[in-house]
Amino acid sequence: MLIDPRALTGCRHRVHLDTAHPGTVANVPEDIGVQQRRESARAYREATRERLMAGGAHTWVHITPDAPASERAAATMRACEEGVDRIWGAVLPLEFDTGRRARSELLVRDADRGGYVPVIVVNHKVTDPGSGAVTSGLDEWAPATDPTRKVRAQLRDQFRLAQIYRMLQTHGHASPAALGGAIGYGGECILVHDLAAIMDQYDERFEDRLAVARGERATAPSQVGECRSCPWWPDCSAVLTDARDVSLVATGSRAEVLRGVGVRTIDALAAWEGPAPEEWQGDGFADTVVLAKAWLAGIPLVRRRPDVTVVRADVEVDVDMESYQEHGAYLWGTLLTEAGVAQPYRPFVTWDPVPTSDEARSFAEFWTWLTGTLEATLAAGKTFAAYCYSRSAEDKWLLDSATRFAGMPGIPTVAQVKTFINGPHWVDIYQAVSEQFICPNGKGLKKIAPVAGFRWRDAEASGEASMSWYCDAVGYDGEPDLDQRERLFVYNEDDVRATKVLREWMTDRAVAEVPLASEL
Repeated sequence: MLIDPRALTGCRHRVHLDTAHPGTVANVPEDIGVQQRRESARAYREATRERLMAGGAHTWVHITPDAPASERAAATMRACEEGVDRIWGAVLPLEFDTGRRARSELLVRDADRGGYVPVIVVNHKVTDPGSGAVTSGLDEWAPATDPTRKVRAQLRDQFRLAQIYRMLQTHGHASPAALGGAIGYGGECILVHDLAAIMDQYDERFEDRLAVARGERATAPSQVGECRSCPWWPDCSAVLTDARDVSLVATGSRAEVLRGVGVRTIDALAAWEGPAPEEWQGDGFADTVVLAKAWLAGIPLVRRRPDVTVVRADVEVDVDMESYQEHGAYLWGTLLTEAGVAQPYRPFVTWDPVPTSDEARSFAEFWTWLTGTLEATLAAGKTFAAYCYSRSAEDKWLLDSATRFAGMPGIPTVAQVKTFINGPHWVDIYQAVSEQFICPNGKGLKKIAPVAGFRWRDAEASGEASMSWYCDAVGYDGEPDLDQRERLFVYNEDDVRATKVLREWMTDRAVAEVPLASEL
């Protein structure tokens, strides 16, 4: 029985199901989001390899991915024994006795102490602005405290590095420094992890997962974030629903806290009186009790307070942006409404595959139109508001576009963008929903807008599905598919119209249609 590092931070019950019933879900279509993340990670790793190996300052061995795993493992061990500076695509020999298997994008030879330091390449952020992280440059292994970065906690990366390190130890090729590294999204440096600090935690977690895989420890389903893309979820969901399990309204570690005080069902949680359990992390326990009551009553939305308010204006613009991974924002969709009358949907788009300089043109046209509408409205003595749903993505790409295309025609400065997004005319309907409603089924637009009566025209519409449509629309793997372009327009238009319908419903009907929490 072999344990992959990803199992160490994933669902324990899934480890049991995958090992006890191999092949049962083999033909279940993989979640599209998982597919896209895997492909994006593969492309990022390959781009990183090309970038690192282009320097030519080290002796390299590239373990090509085409050979069988056993041959790649043998080639990795030969390279380690020869003492080459850097090994790309390293595969460690399977350890059937310990149950370990692992691979590392990069092994860096420790020139001072001997042995190798494992370095993984991941398509997520590993640092944030700040100070205190230990980093190394990409070309030379020289760990030092970084005054510009702080660590973004990623236990999955640390456990993966710990497993690789344990396997390097088995073969006598681990650096005595007990360090590991991660090249995250952006690829500007290597974040250095002190593996000695987490080895005890890793060993305990590995021992637990191995025992689960060998059938030595029992598990039971419990809803966690991973469930959304797990092929076993339909079966687990049915079991949890029949049991009215508390994890359906208090997911992850919160469910474990509740079980620890004897609350195992939604019914028991709904009947709770008094303060939160001592082990409860953060705020929101009172909301969780309300969620339990709403679940039992089949209520999709609950008001926090008697009134419901949302910013309204004489001229209103609903905005929704579409991006492709981290490559760029290719579409800014808008819907302008004045005096209650909506104009036709207006998209600002580039169909050149991102990243592309044509993205600057479409973004500049969008920004010029939006700010021009704002200025003309205010000059006429009227009020103006632009709306989005969950502003983090729009804010990111507004700022990113201003940075990447600085100085090009029509591109605003970063300061101008910050003035707009921090000003009174940029309204996040997600925030308004979060402040005024408790949402048993989630706060996503596709969960909330149907309560207001909105329906998407495309039954498969989702942000992750749109990524695949985009690949076809721009012809990443063939000729551009014009039907998929139209599909993306329909999807984006429905998103902006859903935002409009939702905010109008909040103004006109929400109080009458949604029960108050205190009334449950």
